[in-house]
Amino acid sequence: MGTHAMKIAVLPGDGIGPEIVTEAVKVLQVLGLDIEFEQALVGGAAYDVTGEPLPAVTLELAKAADAILFGAVGGPKYDSLPRPKRPEQALLGLRKELNLFANLRPAIVYPELAEASSVKTEIVAGLDILILRELTGDIYFGQPRGIRTNESGDREGFDTMRYSEPEIRRIAHSGFRAAMKRGRKLCSVDKANVLETSQFWRDVVIAVGKEYPEVELSHMYVDNAAMQLIRNPKQFDVIVTGNMFGDILSDEASMLTGSIGMLPSASLDASGKGMYEPIHGSAPDIAGQGVANPLATILSAAMMLRYSLNQDAAAERIEAAVKKVLAQGFRTPDIYQSGARKVGTQEMGEAVLAALKG
Repeated sequence: MGTHAMKIAVLPGDGIGPEIVTEAVKVLQVLGLDIEFEQALVGGAAYDVTGEPLPAVTLELAKAADAILFGAVGGPKYDSLPRPKRPEQALLGLRKELNLFANLRPAIVYPELAEASSVKTEIVAGLDILILRELTGDIYFGQPRGIRTNESGDREGFDTMRYSEPEIRRIAHSGFRAAMKRGRKLCSVDKANVLETSQFWRDVVIAVGKEYPEVELSHMYVDNAAMQLIRNPKQFDVIVTGNMFGDILSDEASMLTGSIGMLPSASLDASGKGMYEPIHGSAPDIAGQGVANPLATILSAAMMLRYSLNQDAAAERIEAAVKKVLAQGFRTPDIYQSGARKVGTQEMGEAVLAALKG
């Protein structure tokens, strides 16, 4: 990283965003790293002040930063706005303008929270997998698409699944790089037995794999992968897949953990710069009450250190601190079990800081 300070754009957003981001920033500040934080408005909070969910000044800040820490956007008061003005457009705009094409979604099950999963405890206890979803291509964006009347005079809907070689190459590289930081196992998920796009995906992933001889590459059809995630999820380390399959599998994997308030995520560009956010959203029903779980955001900050800032040791310190506070019995209401110590957002943040210093 050279000697210059690492610049982090802090975008708290709406709902519980400001509360949880505050705690994550406190954690980053005590690590002894040379980090500069700059905050800006995004989402509904930005719309209220500027009339735009993603003001130009926010976008410029995000472009100039080494990484972005993002809270959450959206809320019922914005639901009636025209689509271009809705808070969620800020997320789409940032992804597009920053070329964030690789979505990283870990599914981690802490021993103390394994009971919360809807799957048997012994199947998920100790689970730690990472799903990489390609974010900017596939059937969601492929042209042509639409609704038309066919030759028989019947109406039909159509979408086009397509991937170019450069798109597959870059997400494959992201997958292999992530596997190198973890258990060096990469499973590429496709539907190559039926889809030409998937056969091409598989061919390109295999070619890229030759550049990473240390990583063990396997392939699985998406229907089997969906089944295996429930049957024996611990067989996986890193999964890489396209936009549609990744959309479905990452949500499935998040429910293995049973505690959505605990899960971080990242969206990266080709050079590893990224935006880091909890997956749980803005939770407007509990905003301002000081009860939201900051751990997903704190863990997102750890991912930021690992994947964008090359500070693996600091990332591990944060993750160890989170494990410690859970072992000590601290619980925000979303993960509370009887007999635990129920705490609020700030107390949970303070417990993590204490664990870091301890």
